[in-house]
Amino acid sequence: MWLFLAFFAAFAVKVPMFPFHTWLPDAHVEAPTAGSVILASILLKMGTYGFLRFSLPMLPDASRAFTPMMVALSIIAIIYGAYMALAQIDLKKLIAYSSVSHMGFVTLGLFVLNQQGIEGAVLQMVNHGITTGGLFLCVGIIYERTHSRLIADNVGLAAPMPQYATLLVIFALSSLGLPGTNSFVGEFLVLVGTFLWSKAATAFASLGIILAATYLLWMIQRVVFGVPSPHHLPKLMDLNQRELATLVPLALLVFFIGLFPNPLVSRMHQSVTNTIASMSRTKVAPTAHPSAGGTAPLLVDIGEQLNPQGPSR
Repeated sequence: MWLFLAFFAAFAVKVPMFPFHTWLPDAHVEAPTAGSVILASILLKMGTYGFLRFSLPMLPDASRAFTPMMVALSIIAIIYGAYMALAQIDLKKLIAYSSVSHMGFVTLGLFVLNQQGIEGAVLQMVNHGITTGGLFLCVGIIYERTHSRLIADNVGLAAPMPQYATLLVIFALSSLGLPGTNSFVGEFLVLVGTFLWSKAATAFASLGIILAATYLLWMIQRVVFGVPSPHHLPKLMDLNQRELATLVPLALLVFFIGLFPNPLVSRMHQSVTNTIASMSRTKVAPTAHPSAGGTAPLLVDIGEQLNPQGPSR
């Protein structure tokens, strides 16, 4: 139990889980665009990967014991992050708090401890990197032109920047989990796994999707539509070739994973199956006690469990 809490102290800050999330919005706001993209797309996943590769297989009993706490913190992060995103006037902070909400789905899927939940969580780790990375790139592109991240300074972009507006809408719809986009598949699997664990938890987690639609569609309404500021209008040039080459591959991945998720899901299936099998092993073999000559329970090696034909260590 104590070892699980030690790992939790490290990984929960990195994810970040509620209430250890407070560093993330400030880090995103202060970081350059490249730093925000690397942080959101890659570095945050080190926390959830740590839970998956260390906490679950190494400490299965403690993981099961702390599952209610982890699920509760994940649901709080989903709802709290979404409500905080609703209140933001800075585009970067809005996306940062949406990251807190979406990473809550990842930890939720991991700790319902079933096939659908864990596969959805792993897929959502990939999806979050693509979608949120694309959104941060969009914020960086408009910041280069207007030198402002405030929503009030970046309105009515559909007319002067139609390509930019189209890609921004694609990433925003992916972030809210529109069917046909990548995030829909991951969040659906997480919610299916959560439903098998608790119907009440699924109902609360689903609120995060509704709130995501609210803050992202409201952001689109203000940024994409409306009348652009006359002060910024001369600077609002559409995407150049370098920017298109950066964003278009991410947009293609949004639709490819959303329409054809099986190549990714099938590749992770065996690893997830092995992880769940290693957590649920209860096989005990008697062995002679070296001093008393009796028998004492000996936990069977995980290698023997996963490869019964191989020699036992």
